[in-house]
Amino acid sequence: MADQDRLGDERGGRAPAVASVVSDGTAVGRRIRLAYRLQYLLFRGAVGLFAALPRRTALRLGAGLGELFYHLGRRLRRIGLFNLAIAFPERSIGERQRILRASCHNLGRLAAEFCHLPALTAEGLSDIVSFADRAAWERTVAGAGHTGGIVVTGHFGNWELLAYVHGLLGHPVTLIHRPMRNELVDAAVNAVRWRAGTRTLAKKAAAREAIRTLRQRGILVIPCDQNQTRRFGVFVDVFGKPASTTPGAARLAMRTGAPACPVFLVREPDGEHHRVEVGSPIAMVDTGDREADIVTNTQRCSDAVEAMIRRYPEQWVWFHKRWRTRPKGEPRIYV
Repeated sequence: MADQDRLGDERGGRAPAVASVVSDGTAVGRRIRLAYRLQYLLFRGAVGLFAALPRRTALRLGAGLGELFYHLGRRLRRIGLFNLAIAFPERSIGERQRILRASCHNLGRLAAEFCHLPALTAEGLSDIVSFADRAAWERTVAGAGHTGGIVVTGHFGNWELLAYVHGLLGHPVTLIHRPMRNELVDAAVNAVRWRAGTRTLAKKAAAREAIRTLRQRGILVIPCDQNQTRRFGVFVDVFGKPASTTPGAARLAMRTGAPACPVFLVREPDGEHHRVEVGSPIAMVDTGDREADIVTNTQRCSDAVEAMIRRYPEQWVWFHKRWRTRPKGEPRIYV
């Protein structure tokens, strides 16, 4: 990993407590603290509401809120349609709008399901989650038990449930993630993740702990589908357009020899059930040119995510400014 990466905060020893928001004592700082506390209270209220509802009712309400979000979120809708035009220029505007609306529904359902995660048990898991190839999944987790394993995935389907499933089945994962600005909400989300044994490492400060996880034969989950700054990313083609992408999965696989496998949780057409899909390990090239190999292998990781998005575009988060960081000399594309 790059030298600038620092040791991340390890949250594996105990369940994370709700953090205090760190801010200065100025009027602006006080307003930020107040806003964060209000957001946290709204978050807790929403979680309590959805958790109190039957799962099917919560999912319907979540999808309805997703529909509302599609209509009211004008700025984000514009970003989503812009991204879809990059990814699928051959599709009609109407088709792109349909994909974006379905993506909003998926996000709403994800939020509802997150509130029900604490009630989920290993015994009840088969009622909502199946495996496209259970044997392939078992081979993957068994292999991780010998060498450690890297899960290459993205913000696709219900990514929160994907990590939870592994924990309930006796294979808790370590998730590299980007902490939320609101530390109160971030800590509350991580507390739910902890119930299934999921550890979290802050993305920009995870190098040593990530390597340690793999050497201890753990499973490391790395989303490879979000924009990175030039400092932390390398440019690879995403839907035919250069996008700054985390090289973390490629670097770690090259350094430790741990296999990197694409794993996704696909939402079934009924909106209530899910299917785990596991791809073949991504072949890592080794030509002796380390920097070039990092780019090549990052491209391969990104290609695995893109292939899944192409199959199920309704299950990806199109509001993210995926192509925000541009190569030097290129103008910005989001306004």
